[in-house]
Amino acid sequence: MNALSRRNFGFLTAAAAGAATLAACGTSPAPDSNAPAAAAGIPSKPSHTMNPVKQIDAGDLNVGYTEAGPADGLPVILLHGWPYDIHSYADASALLAEQGFRVIVPYLRGFGSTRFRAAGTVRNGQQAALAQDVIALMDALNIDKAVLGGYDWGGRTANNVAALWPQRCAGLVAVSGYITVNLAANLKPLAPEAELGWWYQYYFATARGEIGYRENTKEFNRLIWTKASPLWHFDDTTYDLSAAAFDNPDHVDIVVHNYRWRLSLAPGEPRYDADEARLAGKPAITVPTITIGSDFDGAAKDGAGYRALYTGPYEHRVLNGIGHNVPQEARISSSPPWPMSAAWAAADPLSATAHVVKIDRCTYISSGERSSTMTSRYTVGPALVVTRSWA
Repeated sequence: MNALSRRNFGFLTAAAAGAATLAACGTSPAPDSNAPAAAAGIPSKPSHTMNPVKQIDAGDLNVGYTEAGPADGLPVILLHGWPYDIHSYADASALLAEQGFRVIVPYLRGFGSTRFRAAGTVRNGQQAALAQDVIALMDALNIDKAVLGGYDWGGRTANNVAALWPQRCAGLVAVSGYITVNLAANLKPLAPEAELGWWYQYYFATARGEIGYRENTKEFNRLIWTKASPLWHFDDTTYDLSAAAFDNPDHVDIVVHNYRWRLSLAPGEPRYDADEARLAGKPAITVPTITIGSDFDGAAKDGAGYRALYTGPYEHRVLNGIGHNVPQEARISSSPPWPMSAAWAAADPLSATAHVVKIDRCTYISSGERSSTMTSRYTVGPALVVTRSWA
């Protein structure tokens, strides 16, 4: 990268997940940047395969994760959602690794090869438990600070880590913005249309729902994929690749507890009470952040409802025609036309300049002194080269 040394290239982040997803730039959209994605244009399967899964003891868990890029690269941790898995980031992690970053993509508790280390540990899906899992993983991997990206459960977890431990978070990319659970607020009924959107949570609240999910896990989750991403025509191979992660012996217990806990129908654990109390106060997130809204967010996709909760360098992007699995649906493609743009945010917490660079469907947050003129050249796919200069 011209004019930016490796030492000064401080923060990179991939949209939401992952290196995915920005179709817009600037306060006002660039031409065509918010154009709907045609159904036929949404890639159905990843172009890359994940590296072999590694295992490491981290806190309560033996975590399964993939790692790409050099061991001394700047760390980026990408967190998947439900009912998805690490394969949402197959293309994102490959691109970031090519750029020299150390990319960690873990299976969350209850997914894939991640296992509880002790039989007696509560199979707890509450938000503070997942946030502490990330810190434990970072400690186990000797990562002091990382850029975090996520969507759905992963987006919530990334937000919560940034809120509770900002000193461990170099930057944040979060689909759907500030979605930290507030138990008191969740006790209040929503408008009928919003209540309808929570149908699966009410299903899990019943004994029938728990049995039904246990007996039909893969069929149920495939239904969620189609409902949450109606324009994404994924194939059986793509779904089956992720669905294998639902065979985890703790999957159903974690999922059911997560949604029951959100509705105060299942207790959390006292050891997380202090973290939950802090999260209930809606702590501001101070780290450099990009939030992303998609069709799944409905009227909230503009991000106005949570803008005030991000007090550091901040940008919001809207992706029309993209559903809930943002990094996999809006992933990198070598086939134009994709909107391309670049922008940078204000000063980062390290008193350098934080640059937010969007190229094709990628997002980077970098920090470092800005020279009077810089030119960056990236190869995105086999045939598409993007050069961006700014003064």
